[in-house]
Amino acid sequence: MSAPLAVASPFSTRLRAPRRFSGIGAPRAALLEARPRGSPADAGGGAVLRASAADRAAEIQAESRALARAVNSPVYSPELLARKYRSRPVKVMRRALDVLIALGVFALKLLIDQRYGRVDQNRRKRGVELRLILTRLGTTFVKIGQGLSTRPDICPPEYIEELSQLQDALPTFPDSDAFACIESELEMPLDSIFSSISATPVAAASLGQVYKARLKYCGQLVAIKVQRPGIQEAIGLDFYLMRGLGFLINKYVSGITSDVVALVDEFARRVYQELNYVQEGQNARRFKKLYADKEDILVPDIFWDYTSGKVLTMEWITGVKLNELDALERHGLKVLDLVSTGIQCSLRQLLESGYFHADPHPGNLLVTPEGRLAFIDFGMMSETPEKARYAIIGHIVHLVNRDYEAMARDYHALDFLSPEVDVSPIVPALQNFFDDALNATVSDLNFKSIVDGLGTVFYQYPFTVPPYYALILKSLTVLEGLALHADPNFKVLAASYPYFAKRLLTDPNPYLRDALIELLFKDGRFRWNRLENLLVQGSKDRDFSTKDALQPVLRLLLDPHGEELRVLVIKEAVYVVEAIVLASAIDTYNSIPYFMRVLLNSDTNGPFIMSNVELKSLMDLRDQVFRIWGLLQTSKSFDPQLLQPVLQILVQVLQQPEARSLGVHLAGGVTHRLAARMLQQLLLRTSKSPDLAFSPL
Repeated sequence: MSAPLAVASPFSTRLRAPRRFSGIGAPRAALLEARPRGSPADAGGGAVLRASAADRAAEIQAESRALARAVNSPVYSPELLARKYRSRPVKVMRRALDVLIALGVFALKLLIDQRYGRVDQNRRKRGVELRLILTRLGTTFVKIGQGLSTRPDICPPEYIEELSQLQDALPTFPDSDAFACIESELEMPLDSIFSSISATPVAAASLGQVYKARLKYCGQLVAIKVQRPGIQEAIGLDFYLMRGLGFLINKYVSGITSDVVALVDEFARRVYQELNYVQEGQNARRFKKLYADKEDILVPDIFWDYTSGKVLTMEWITGVKLNELDALERHGLKVLDLVSTGIQCSLRQLLESGYFHADPHPGNLLVTPEGRLAFIDFGMMSETPEKARYAIIGHIVHLVNRDYEAMARDYHALDFLSPEVDVSPIVPALQNFFDDALNATVSDLNFKSIVDGLGTVFYQYPFTVPPYYALILKSLTVLEGLALHADPNFKVLAASYPYFAKRLLTDPNPYLRDALIELLFKDGRFRWNRLENLLVQGSKDRDFSTKDALQPVLRLLLDPHGEELRVLVIKEAVYVVEAIVLASAIDTYNSIPYFMRVLLNSDTNGPFIMSNVELKSLMDLRDQVFRIWGLLQTSKSFDPQLLQPVLQILVQVLQQPEARSLGVHLAGGVTHRLAARMLQQLLLRTSKSPDLAFSPL
């Protein structure tokens, strides 16, 4: 790179003059993460092990002390909020009127602009007004604005530019209050902790503001996030009002089938969890444990002895925000490659560990000088139920392949429908929408169109959207919004489908094995085009392995309970062998010069009498099987030695009755099929049926 990237806090790239301390003395505690790399404790075999064990114990103790400091952190309780605010009707009414008037006046201005044709002229002005309104209304509405700031397909560019300031450029609160909070929470004076600290915040977000500092005992640069005073009171009243509105919607609005109150409660629980910075630190630790081995992902360390319920100290990250396109381009980084990395990481979060970042907006994502994607805010995390993880994979594959019957059945596994609901009436609704909305290839799939289409179906049938699904939608729409900001034609499902295809081909989970069988077999015939498509897409995933794709299929085929599948496979294998033999014979015959065929008194029109349709079917099947084998061979992970474990499995199972039976039936089926074909050809040549075309030269 030609120049270093700007230094960034967990929320911003702006820096201020530091405040320095002259105090001396060691801090009260130290941590494993803070030890500079290459310190004496890192050298020497047995000493390293002893030091590591001691460091882990010290870290656990430090985390326990942080938990003790956060014992009084708020927890969301709708019952407590109801008891609190029912006795304060004046305050509730004042807040409700404040929100309604602010948003109502803004909506009226939009209507006037539309009425007099001034929408484009006033767009920048209205964007500024909306940002100021949401900022004034507080944290709850700021978070709504943050979500809108990542959706260029919903908001015009002027709005996006203004609302993006809600991610890390909100009004600050007094520095004296922040420093007093740090000292009160950590029970230490600032000059015993830091050798320097920025005099003013480097960033201000919805829940707190961030300072840059240097730890006194080790010189480590850190970011200190300090919670806004009085924030618990502000969001509590907002969620009480939103919950009341949810009850009204559930009761009187028939078109909305989701439980709005449950969605509000889920969102509120996540926001309240963000108010506990120790919980956020634990989220970061868990996230780092899951993804620390990924070379393109970076997660900062947490300093537990300088963390409490309202103060979070973490490793300082150098980089720029993911939506700063010009800065990324100047340093040779491509935002779409980075967004693809984010999508792949999010898919692993959603569908492997089930633990995912539910708020990946640009203020929470930085790009390091090495091109790594750094997650730096872990307040809003969620989990995908294990059953739903596999159902989501199957659902996406069924959608891509237009298998609407399987899509409808997926809604049971996703807990969108109760088991007793008949899904057969839903199939035509899915087909009517998606056949019109989607084109023929996966590259044309758009996440927003999928969400809109499912929303149309949900409106018509008794669906209930689980709260976890709402957070998944939020996470994926944010990532797609980032990509659309760089490329309006980007399709998040096209970028993610290789992952889904890889999982379907390689995951041994019984649900996905059944989904793969349903996808590949229809009416007793194997759909080779589906397998070819899965291999083409799956091989685009960086973690795709030919071995991983072959072993589960072989185990499934030779399972003692797989008799029904073996019958289908034997039947299809007979067709394949016949196609290869006959198609190869035709190719060989056609390679003979014409005059030699005449000299041999051969039928110059071809060796076999068959219809053009049958001939084309044979040739296509042979060519498709060869293409699939070529895909396996040209896989970036293909190595002949990779087949060794598969061959070992095959040798083991060949001694089983199922395997011997499979071979006997296959050989018998091929022999019978070819004998029948020869007899057919003999009879046809005898009769010379005029309605059949000969195979072409």
